[in-house]
Amino acid sequence: MSAVLRAQGLGKRYKQRWALRDCDLDVPAGRVVGLVGPNGAGKSTLLKLASGMLTPTAGTIEVCGGRPAEGVEQLAKVGFVAQDTPTYSALSVADHLDLGKRLNPNWDDALARDRIRRLGLDPTQRAGKLSGGQRAQLALTLGIAKRPELLILDEPVAALDPLARREFMQDLMEAVAEHELSVVLSSHLVSDVERTCDYIIVLVDSQVQVADDMDDLLASHHRLTGPRRNPDTLPAGQHVITASHTDRQTTLLVRTDTPVHDPSWTAGPLGLEDIVLAYMTRPADAVRDTRPALEVLR
Repeated sequence: MSAVLRAQGLGKRYKQRWALRDCDLDVPAGRVVGLVGPNGAGKSTLLKLASGMLTPTAGTIEVCGGRPAEGVEQLAKVGFVAQDTPTYSALSVADHLDLGKRLNPNWDDALARDRIRRLGLDPTQRAGKLSGGQRAQLALTLGIAKRPELLILDEPVAALDPLARREFMQDLMEAVAEHELSVVLSSHLVSDVERTCDYIIVLVDSQVQVADDMDDLLASHHRLTGPRRNPDTLPAGQHVITASHTDRQTTLLVRTDTPVHDPSWTAGPLGLEDIVLAYMTRPADAVRDTRPALEVLR
C-alpha cells in the first residue's frame, strides 16, 4: 500500500529549540490517522510541515508523492483545517464558497453547496455571525470541496461543545466514506480518536514514540501484574513502556507481538487512553519504538 505521508529524519528547529526532531514516518494512504500527544509535542509543527506552511530544518517529507506546497498541482492535493477553523468574519458563507472555487482547481461546487444546504447554513450569513460549530463545519466544507487526496485537521474540535464536536466528527466520517479521503487528525480528545481513527501516531517530546494500526496497537499492549521483579528479566520480545512497584508487586505496561506465557503474570487488556498516557509519561530517555510504521501492513 502506498504512503500518503513519508518522513525521514524530519526536524524543525526554532532558534535553539527543536519543535520536531528525528521524525521517521510512513503513513499508509486511505486511512484516518489520529495524531496525539501533549501540548508542545510537535503535532502542529508536523502538520504544518506536511501542508507546506513550514519548511524542514533537517530531513525530508513527502506528501501524496510530492514535496509539500511545491506548485499548484501539489497544493491541490492537500486540504488543511487549522485549530481555530479560520474563516473571514466579514464574508458570507456564499462568499467563502466563491473564494474556494476561484482558488482551487479541483473545486467541487455542487458538493460544497449541497453540504451547506444539508447543514442548514444560510448562504447570506456572515461567518462572523456563525456559531463555533457552524464555522467549523464551514471550514470542513471548504477542505472537503477542494477534493484533496489528504485532508489535514489540526485540533478542529478543540473549542466546540460536546454536541457540536460529535456532529463535526460524524460529518467527517461520512465525508471520508463517501469521498475516500486520507485524513490526519490531531486531537487531545483520545475518545474521539478511538471512535474515528484506524491508525495512531503518538508524538511526545518532539519525537514519534509509536505509529501503528489501531487494532494492532490495542492487541499488542498489555498490563502485567505479578510479584515484584526487575523488568530487565522479561523476554527480549516484551518491551516495557512503563513500570511501577510496591514492596511486593510489580505492574508493567508492555508491548509484545507474542502471547505472555509466564504464569506468574496476570495479563489484562488496555484502552487507547491508557496506552497513550503510558507513552506520554514514560521517562524521556526511554528508547522509543523504532519498528517500521508500515510493518503492520504485512
